[in-house]
Amino acid sequence: MRLRVLEDAGRSNVPFTTGILLGIGESYEERADSLFALRRVQRAYHGIQEVIVQNFRAKPDTAMRGMPDAELDDLLATLAVARLILGPSARIQAPPNLVDGEYGRVVDAGIDDWGGVSPLTIDHVNPERPWPQIERLAEHARASGFELRERLAVYPEFVKRGEPWLDPRLLPHVEALLDPDTGLAREDAVVEGRPWQEPDDVFAARGRTDLHRTIDTEGRTADRRDDFDEVYGDWADLRERAAPGMAPERIDGDVHAALATAAADPTRLTDDEALALLHADGPALDALCDIADTLRRDVVGDDVTYIVTRNINFTNVCYTGCRFCAFAQRRTDADAYTLSLDQVADRAAQAWDVGAVEVCMQGGIHPDLPGTAYFDIARAVRERVPGMHVHAFSPMEVVNGATRTGMSIRDWLTAAKEAGLGSIPGTAAEILDDEVRWILTKGKLPTATWTEVIETAHQVGLRSSSTMMYGHVDQPRHWLGHLRLLARMQERTGGFTEFVTLPFIHTNAPVYLAGIARPGPTMRDNRAVTAMARLLLHPHIRNIQTSWVKLGAEGAAAMLRSGANDLGGTLMEETISRMAGSSYGSHRSVRDLEAIAEAAGRPARPRTTLYEEVPAERVSAAREADGHLPELLPVVDG
Repeated sequence: MRLRVLEDAGRSNVPFTTGILLGIGESYEERADSLFALRRVQRAYHGIQEVIVQNFRAKPDTAMRGMPDAELDDLLATLAVARLILGPSARIQAPPNLVDGEYGRVVDAGIDDWGGVSPLTIDHVNPERPWPQIERLAEHARASGFELRERLAVYPEFVKRGEPWLDPRLLPHVEALLDPDTGLAREDAVVEGRPWQEPDDVFAARGRTDLHRTIDTEGRTADRRDDFDEVYGDWADLRERAAPGMAPERIDGDVHAALATAAADPTRLTDDEALALLHADGPALDALCDIADTLRRDVVGDDVTYIVTRNINFTNVCYTGCRFCAFAQRRTDADAYTLSLDQVADRAAQAWDVGAVEVCMQGGIHPDLPGTAYFDIARAVRERVPGMHVHAFSPMEVVNGATRTGMSIRDWLTAAKEAGLGSIPGTAAEILDDEVRWILTKGKLPTATWTEVIETAHQVGLRSSSTMMYGHVDQPRHWLGHLRLLARMQERTGGFTEFVTLPFIHTNAPVYLAGIARPGPTMRDNRAVTAMARLLLHPHIRNIQTSWVKLGAEGAAAMLRSGANDLGGTLMEETISRMAGSSYGSHRSVRDLEAIAEAAGRPARPRTTLYEEVPAERVSAAREADGHLPELLPVVDG
C-alpha cells in the first residue's frame, strides 16, 4: 500500500517524502529490499523528494518498549548503503536528535539533509531527545567540508521544475522565500501573508490557438517538451523494462491450417492460430488479407464509408506524462494553447456550415480544468449548433472529470449526456494490457478502468468507438489479447460502433526519442492487424476503420483491401497525429476520401457517427463545400 501511494503520487506529480525505520525486527535483506523498492519507484516517476533513514528508539507504554534501540553503527551502515543504492542525486536524511551527537560520522555516511530542526518546538515523537542547536550542526558540517543551508519544505529541484510539481498559484508564495540561484531558502526573506491567487478563467483563450492552421505550414516549435528529462521518469530504467518490445518476436505456427480455419469460420480461430496469422508474411499475408476482405464484403458490402466531421482539441496543456504522446504541452511551452468556449462553439458552427454532422472533441488533462468543464464544452456546442452530434471525451477525460467532481463514473456520464454528449471515442486504449500500458503511460489508466468507463457509457446509452495503437513496445500477443477483450466487451454491451486501427507515429513521440520504442509498425504489421481485426472481431464489431492521417492515401487504400470498410472523417483540423510527426496533413475533402476509396476499387458514401444515413441537407452542404473549411477559416480570439 505504501509503495502504491508513492507510485500514485509520482503519477500525479506530487513530491513525496518516504523512508525506512531501523531496528524494529527487520533483517538486513528486508532493509535492502525496501531501498531497492524505493529506487524503483523513484526511477519510474521522479517524485520522491527525500528518503529518511531513522533509527528506532523504544518508548515506554508501547508494545515495543522492551526492544533495544538501533545501534549507531547500524544506522551509519544503512545510510551508506542507501546512498549507494539510491545514487548521488537522492536526498537522504537522518534525524539529528537521534544520533547521540555523532553528527560528523552521520554526514560522512552519506546524508545531505537533517530534516526539520526547530528552535521552538520539541520532537513530539521523541520529546526526551531535544533538537541540537543549528549552530552546532553548522560546525560539524564545516568540519566535514560542507556548508549548512536552510531549505524550504519543497526541495530545490522541485522548485526549479515548477509546474506540474508546484502549482502556479503557490509559486508566488514560494518565490517570496526563495533564493533563485540555489532553490534554497533566502535567509533575509520577510515572512508575510500574501493573497491567494485563484486561476484565471480556464476557458480564456491563450497560447497558440492557431495551431490547427499552422501545424501543416509552420509545424511544431520543437520535437519535445522542455521538461523531457523529468516528466516521463527514468529513461534508462524504462529501457530495461521495455527491451522485449523493441523488436517483435517471431512465432512460427501452422499458417496454412490457420488460414483454412479463418476462411471457413473465423470465430473458431484458436489463440495459437491467431498468433500465427498475426505473424503472416508474403503469400500467406496476401491470403489472409483476401480472406478478411471477403468477410468484409459479406458483412458490410462494398461501400466505403466516411464522416464529415471536425476535430476540436480544446487544449493541449497536460501533465499526465504519457510517454508516447507528442501532443501534450506544459502551459509555458511555445506550442501550448487553450481555447475559449466561444472558440469551441465557433469551430463547431463553421463545421456545420460546410456539411459536418459531428464534432470530435478531446483535450489534454489541464491542471485547472474543473470536472464540470466538459459539460460546459458539450453544452456550448449543443446550444450553438443543435443538430451537431458531439463525439467527445476519452475514458481518461471521463475519469478525470468524475474524480474532480466527486461523482461516480455513471453519474458523470449521465450528466455529460444531459449536457449534450452523444457518444465517446474509445481512445486512451493504447494496448489493453497493463504490461505495455505501464511503459507507455506511467499507469495513467489501467485496463480495468478503461473497460469500466466504456461499458458504463454503453449502459447509460452512449455508444463508443474502440481503438488500438500498435507498433511501439508491443508484441503480436498483445494485439491478440486486445482484440479478444474488445470482442468480449461487445458481446456484453453491443455498444461499439467501430474498431479503429491506430499505427504508432514515432517521429516526435517521447518514448521513441528516448530510444525505447521502435519506429512504428511496418506495412506488413498494418495489413496483418487490419485483417485480423476483421476476423477476430467478427461478428461482434462490423465496422473496421483505417486512418488516412497515419497511413496516407495509399496506405489507407491498402487497408481497404485488407478488411477495412471505413475511412474515418474529413477532420478539418488534426493536431494530435501531426504533433507526433505524421506527414499526411490535417484535413481531407470529401473528394479526397472518395479518391482513396476509388483507389481501392470501391464506391464511397457518407455516414453519421452511428453509421446511419446522412440527411440529404447535410449531404448537399458537404458536397457544395467539399467537406472542408475554405482555407481553414481562422477563429477570432475570444
